[in-house]
Amino acid sequence: MPIDPRHVGRRYGPFRNTICAEHIRAFATAVSGGIPGYSWTAQGDPPAGSVDEEAAGRSPDGALVAPPTFGVTFAMKPFALACSDPELGLDLLRLLHAEQEFEHGAPVRPGDELSTMGEIVEIRSRGSLDFLTVRSETTNGSGERVLVARWTAVVRG
Repeated sequence: MPIDPRHVGRRYGPFRNTICAEHIRAFATAVSGGIPGYSWTAQGDPPAGSVDEEAAGRSPDGALVAPPTFGVTFAMKPFALACSDPELGLDLLRLLHAEQEFEHGAPVRPGDELSTMGEIVEIRSRGSLDFLTVRSETTNGSGERVLVARWTAVVRG
């Protein structure tokens, strides 16, 4: 059964997160994986500006900052909720995560108070496939845009 397009405009949030240095470090270390050639360096080491306060202080940012992909830890919640929203009635066993796009703004730093809002911006069908796109926007406590993300799921009919 196709996803009802009347759900375009449905909102999720706001969701609030306080960012801490330990979460930034853990994420940066986890995604580097220690696999040669993976992530930021040939050794698989996490970026120094995301794990080492002293090195971060010498960087152009002047302090510890989250790596760009850290945004999934706070900005994906509206998409996850839309995919599991009983009003949409999606069959999660037929759902595939298709795409995501990030538009980065202000850097994410320890102590930032972030607020994320999400909205279903597109529902369309093509053949036996339904597409659901959610846009999320995250701002920091100063009102600066930190991240705009678009998440697309495909549901096989």
